[in-house]
Amino acid sequence: MKKLTITLVSLFAIVLTVVAQEADKLIGTYATEGNKAKVSITKQGNKYIGTIIWSVTPGIKDKKNPDTALREKPLVGKVILKDFVHAGKEVWDKGTIYDPESGKTYSCKITRQSNGNLKVRGFIGISLLGRTSEWTRLKE
Repeated sequence: MKKLTITLVSLFAIVLTVVAQEADKLIGTYATEGNKAKVSITKQGNKYIGTIIWSVTPGIKDKKNPDTALREKPLVGKVILKDFVHAGKEVWDKGTIYDPESGKTYSCKITRQSNGNLKVRGFIGISLLGRTSEWTRLKE
């Protein structure tokens, strides 16, 4: 009985490690569609976030931010992807994406393609009402 318990605990630990490695495949740096910006996706606790680390327009400000106090802050350094969790099968969901061009925040789902690129879908309410853009994974 003791050997069975040890074996089950060991198998459970292995499964958790594999699941964590699968989820962390999202971590990296990506060029947004049209190469307007580069976003670094990192892990914070059990969730994933994405921060703008470069913009094609140096020094650009967050002019469309609904919070007027933030409109003079630079976009570089802004977290635009928040609270993503791994849903399995190369999908991360339950997060939001901030669109600096409109100043709006949308529900979002991220799907990792076999080549490492991302399909980032922002939507209102249900996923059918939205737009998808492809982000290219950059070599690190």
